[in-house]
Amino acid sequence: MTGVLARYEELLDAGELREDADQHAAAVELDRLQSALESGGDKPSGLLAKLRGRKAEPVRGIYMWGGVGRGKSMLMDLFYECLDIEKKRRVHFHAFMLEVDAMIAQERKAKAEGPVRRVAARIAEEVRCLAFDEMVVNNTADAAIMARLFTPLIEDHGVTIVTTSNRPPHDLYKDGLNRSLFLPFIELVERKLDTLSLNGPTDYRMERLGGLDSWHTPVGDAATEQVREAFFRLTDYAPEDAEHVPSGELDLGGGRSLHVPKSLKGVAVFSFKRLCGENRGAADYLAIARAYHTVIVVAIPVLGPENRNEAIRFTKLIDALYENKVKLFATAAADPEALYPSGDGSFEFERTVSRLREMQSADYMASGHGVA
Repeated sequence: MTGVLARYEELLDAGELREDADQHAAAVELDRLQSALESGGDKPSGLLAKLRGRKAEPVRGIYMWGGVGRGKSMLMDLFYECLDIEKKRRVHFHAFMLEVDAMIAQERKAKAEGPVRRVAARIAEEVRCLAFDEMVVNNTADAAIMARLFTPLIEDHGVTIVTTSNRPPHDLYKDGLNRSLFLPFIELVERKLDTLSLNGPTDYRMERLGGLDSWHTPVGDAATEQVREAFFRLTDYAPEDAEHVPSGELDLGGGRSLHVPKSLKGVAVFSFKRLCGENRGAADYLAIARAYHTVIVVAIPVLGPENRNEAIRFTKLIDALYENKVKLFATAAADPEALYPSGDGSFEFERTVSRLREMQSADYMASGHGVA
């Protein structure tokens, strides 16, 4: 089986990739990890470990983090395709945690003692290397159980974790409710996984957009196809691909959540009605802006005096996205200047129009998520 580094260098020689020091360093580490896993890797292992009274040490995992388009998914693709072991699994982190929630519910229903540890044991029976796309934690329930799940998974069962994320470990679940319950997981990651930064200045994923516009009018099939294409280029999957593109719930704090119809790799799809037609405040929009680097909003209507509340909410949404440098793709009934021509606050809405125009600029699109 070809090694990760050799495959990466083949792509460089073929001109399919550019020279990138961070990517090359990550390929070297992934190649090391591949070799360790394929050679057995646990030292001491099996009977020898038992004779010495020591648990087998798992092969150290890898936590790759960096901004949008830095090549994290590409490197994960290479690693997973090259890794020649039977017990491996790659899954989007959000989908995995939904599975875990269901398994824990099963164990509790069976009145099993230590349900989270039992779930860890069940997972370890199936996998030796668990690879995650886009580790992001925005759910209080997930945050509360992650240390209790991953500690036995890694330390007791020797499962190796490889994951990508847009944030360094210490920024996971930043400002989240009851974050103290999550801190042991961060400590576990820093102790058991090697952290690799791919946070350089070049956003290769934005190049994949190939000049695709971000604002599409009027609402209809043609506009929908354009934002669908943007989702595909940013995630490698079409939004209607239910097998790979999950729906989910975004934790808003205070026991409240927001249904996210489609989300993958930091890209989320919402309707205008869901975001601005319901009673939402600035804190809700800030949670969205922190959770996703790209938001697609469909079916933005022209607003009038009777839509004052929707216009105010839309302004708050755009403020949150703009201040956190979230990329916005939209289908709308009109250009920004014609969205709210009259009504209470329509004059102030001009500031929102200005921001919407700036958010379509090349400089804004090239900026990193959350970078002021």
